[in-house]
Amino acid sequence: MKKRFIGKLEVSSIGMGCMGFSHGYGQVPERRYSIQAIREAYEFGCTFFDTAETYGDVLYYTGHNEEIVGEAVEPFRDKVVIATKLHIYDEELVEGYDLYKLVRSHLDASLKRLRTDYVDLYYLHRVNELVPNEDIAKVMGQLIDEGLIRGWGISAVDIDIIKQVHAITPLTAVQNIYNILERDCEQEIFPFCIENNIGVVPFSPIASGFLSGKISTKTQFEKKDDVRNFVPQLSKENIEGNQPILDVLNKFAKEKNATLAQISLSWMLKKYPNVVPIPGSKNKERIIENLSGWNIELTDDEFNELQTTLDGIKVHGHRGISETQHVSFRDKWDEKNNK
Repeated sequence: MKKRFIGKLEVSSIGMGCMGFSHGYGQVPERRYSIQAIREAYEFGCTFFDTAETYGDVLYYTGHNEEIVGEAVEPFRDKVVIATKLHIYDEELVEGYDLYKLVRSHLDASLKRLRTDYVDLYYLHRVNELVPNEDIAKVMGQLIDEGLIRGWGISAVDIDIIKQVHAITPLTAVQNIYNILERDCEQEIFPFCIENNIGVVPFSPIASGFLSGKISTKTQFEKKDDVRNFVPQLSKENIEGNQPILDVLNKFAKEKNATLAQISLSWMLKKYPNVVPIPGSKNKERIIENLSGWNIELTDDEFNELQTTLDGIKVHGHRGISETQHVSFRDKWDEKNNK
């Protein structure tokens, strides 16, 4: 697989979001299956694996996902880039807390679960408004200096926060929602990140599966622990409203002998040199299919035609950065269940 750089980290041009092996998409696979799926992705050429301390088995947030990733990549740890994420909870912010010690305690736990002594890319998963962003940036700088992390990133943020923290400790990556239906990052974030050598790592690059063309108005998601129950683009009316986008993708997919998801990924790879999408799946075949998107190359004429056509289609159910900025899946789940 071709390689790209996010900051100074060299990674495969498409990475792998591992959350689905622990929660978020209904029933999770058996542990052995998940580990084998990650190893097969590596054998295929993927060298970039994304996890988080909060990805746990059915909302329990036990570090379940980090444990799976750590065991899976242990035989080839030095040949891959591991990204994980820090989540600071309000209840941890007791009077007189030491931010460095708090972050370090999270990182030490992640390192143990990941079976490694350093993390390549350490994200702040969501901004906590009780913790100054500048202070987080300073702590991340300390961790880089100590060799515990190779670079740092921030997730679900707008351009103001990116500029604020980058001025203190230069960012390696920004992980935001970005796909054909969610293009807010194009306005200010991509230009700034390209200029400052910051990678952009889109989560939900296939719009929670919608851009695969495999979801219809009849699709039923598991009620327990499935994030797709909360994705506005997957409501019946928005699936119908966004059908013209799938029609366009289908045209190009047929011409390129590719899947709709692969066309969606090749579109962003062609558009930005610093983008590394991390499609997630818990299915081995789908994982390899998505990773194969690196080999589907749009010509300049094909890209321009696709881009122009997409620009003329209205998107239904737009979320935007603000929708994901401070709200986690657990927040939505708790709210729905009045917890």
